[in-house]
Amino acid sequence: MARSGLHALAEAVLLPGFAGTSAPDWVRERIAGGLGGVVLFGRNIVDDEQVAALTAQLRGERDDVVIGIDEEGGDVTRLDAATGSTLPGPLALGAAGDLGLTAEVGTALGARLAACGVTLDLAPCADLTLTLDDPIIGVRAFGADPYAAAAHVAAYVRGMQSAGVAACAKHFPGHGASTSDSHFTLPVLPRTPDELDAVELVPFRAAIAAGVRSVMTGHLVVPQWGPDPATVNPTAILDVLRGQLGFTGAVVTDALEMGAVAGHLGNAAGLADAAVRSLRAGADALCIGGEIADADAVAAIVERVVAEVHAGTLTEERLAEAAERTRSLGVAPHGGIIARDGLPRRDDGALGMAVARKALRTSHLPALSPEPLVVDVEVEPTIAAGHVPWGLGPHLVELLPGARALRVTAAQPGELFDLARGREVVVTTRDAHRHPAVVDLVAGLVRTATAVVHVETGTSGPDLGTLGRIDTFGGSRSSLRAAAEVISGSSVSGLARNTDPTGLADR
Repeated sequence: MARSGLHALAEAVLLPGFAGTSAPDWVRERIAGGLGGVVLFGRNIVDDEQVAALTAQLRGERDDVVIGIDEEGGDVTRLDAATGSTLPGPLALGAAGDLGLTAEVGTALGARLAACGVTLDLAPCADLTLTLDDPIIGVRAFGADPYAAAAHVAAYVRGMQSAGVAACAKHFPGHGASTSDSHFTLPVLPRTPDELDAVELVPFRAAIAAGVRSVMTGHLVVPQWGPDPATVNPTAILDVLRGQLGFTGAVVTDALEMGAVAGHLGNAAGLADAAVRSLRAGADALCIGGEIADADAVAAIVERVVAEVHAGTLTEERLAEAAERTRSLGVAPHGGIIARDGLPRRDDGALGMAVARKALRTSHLPALSPEPLVVDVEVEPTIAAGHVPWGLGPHLVELLPGARALRVTAAQPGELFDLARGREVVVTTRDAHRHPAVVDLVAGLVRTATAVVHVETGTSGPDLGTLGRIDTFGGSRSSLRAAAEVISGSSVSGLARNTDPTGLADR
């Protein structure tokens, strides 16, 4: 094949990100020349109408361009990055325990993405929530039980794909047992292949059986598969994912600039090396641009891939296969939902509240005065979630006008304890168990206030000695609103007392 043809194939496997709410010239020119597609992030989004205009601009360069987005709902949202997600995320769906609702959420989100012109959603997480020390998955998973989570993964995939948008089960072979974040370091899973087969791989099997069109590899080391993370490991991709699990769709990499693979963020040489290694290992579509969003990074990868083909260290056949599988994810979405028997139609707001109310778990919830102090304790969000509006205060103040809202950090509580003295307090946290200073702050409130209700919006951790507790299993706008309804006594659905979907609360 002529050198220009190799360049086109090398471009065809790339899914970069970019800056701005309209496509820059370099993106449009490369799409016209064969670039596989793009991935959209919160920085690219104003509202649905703007996204639809942006994707139409991209599709004007080439009909089959892949337009991906990392929209999980709940805490990890791009479409609603400015407001918070209307649809609760996976752990809330797992807590609700209703597969019909899960399928309905997948369908609703898929229909919205299709209307926006998106062809690929990098969701759902098929990971499991297996340890309280996990710093990155948490509420992004459907729970800890592999078979219960698998049923939700399959329902979500079917719902999403019924709307014409390709789903992507991630992060193979499963991130939940890790205690480090692959955005920065290389996690080594304390799991044998047999343990993975019995636990972590169960939801991936369910996704494949449901017809999931893509699977994302995680930057995760399984020691018995060798020292390389799954993204660049042929044992993981070819022997296990394709051979053992029988997956025939597109293998998508997690962002290659992540520290676990590229060495450190922004390292162009490390990024190009990761791209070549992942292609050799059997990956198809290469995601870049979560942290790097420029033409130079794309050009460097293309030149390196072409050079490897010329050198004989990467075959043209492997590159062509990857390009074809990547192109399969660029089928233009249809506008509208395929009818699904037994699934009621409702708007996203009503659907989100139905899930959020059903997911709530309450414990010893007291009747509070109409004038509580509502304290939202901020912590630095994960890089996956980013800075999305969060907090119970605005919702509860709206429902209880006598309430006072306060937003603090554990390091800078300000006048919190003076205000809490002799008063009823509602304190809202996110993964309090992972932040010792937050645990200490809640303990201080228990000593100071007349009564404390703890609202935990992350993974359920141990009881912190408060009088009452609510677990929302996510920080979506709907989840916070549902908690506010219960506290204010205005819930229209009553108190749902569900079991913890992670089974980790008492550990």
